[in-house]
Amino acid sequence: MKRFRHLFVVLAFCVAAPAWAIEDVPIDAFFGRYQGSGIANSRDSLYFGITMRDLDVTIGETSDGFSVEWTTVLRQGGTPNNPEIRRRSSSISFRPTDSPRRFDAVERTDPYTETGLSWARLAGQTLTVNVLTINEGGKYNLQSYVRTLGGNGMELEFLRIKDGEPTRTVTGRLIRQD
Repeated sequence: MKRFRHLFVVLAFCVAAPAWAIEDVPIDAFFGRYQGSGIANSRDSLYFGITMRDLDVTIGETSDGFSVEWTTVLRQGGTPNNPEIRRRSSSISFRPTDSPRRFDAVERTDPYTETGLSWARLAGQTLTVNVLTINEGGKYNLQSYVRTLGGNGMELEFLRIKDGEPTRTVTGRLIRQD
């Protein structure tokens, strides 16, 4: 039992230490263009395998806040030597709120529409963008894009939750291009 108590204390310091070392960065620290790749995993990955994705993200200043534009290139379906290629792009503009590290979307303000409700927040060196949609039956779809600065780029963690159940994750590394 004593060994577990020591292990708990060591783990507590390991988990807490990064929080002490991470400084809150301003939103303009994210401004730039990033490119990289990621690995997608879902419930079907057990049967169909994981898939690679090319990722392109641009974060920049707008007249009243900032915008995030991203493109994902998916290579899945077809045959291993000739996969089907699909490209998905999206863009969201944000403006500051009364809370200094939270931002509301300029246009995506209704979860009952196709584009949904979006908001962003800064914590340490991490920018999280959330998109929430609710269908006619009341089921929800929440997508979270967690982008953390580090080194010469950013780490990406994407999570999709459909009506309480995680359905897809993507993890990736992007390198700053400018």
